[in-house]
Amino acid sequence: MAEMVARLASERAVVVFTKSGCCMCTAVTTLLGELAVSAAVHELDREPLGKEMERELARRLYGSGGRGGPAVPAVFIGGSLVGSTSKVMAMHLKGELVPMLKNAGALWL
Repeated sequence: MAEMVARLASERAVVVFTKSGCCMCTAVTTLLGELAVSAAVHELDREPLGKEMERELARRLYGSGGRGGPAVPAVFIGGSLVGSTSKVMAMHLKGELVPMLKNAGALWL
């Protein structure tokens, strides 16, 4: 499953793993959309292997036990895991998100 998540996370400059109906997922994808980022979005509750991918994302976010909070949204920029909502929003407020998006080729501003 780790290889599958890695492959999907690298398919575009920005990849977001979400679940339908998740308000934090909507907040992150809305922010990226307002920044004119065309992210690949994978809704895990609509993926055949979504539960397994969610466990892998939790492991990546919170360590080997995979416990510590929700696994979605999980945001990858340039193939690297950035984090969840709090990390992405904090980076945006600090002015760090846009430069990272530019470096990954997700923005042309």
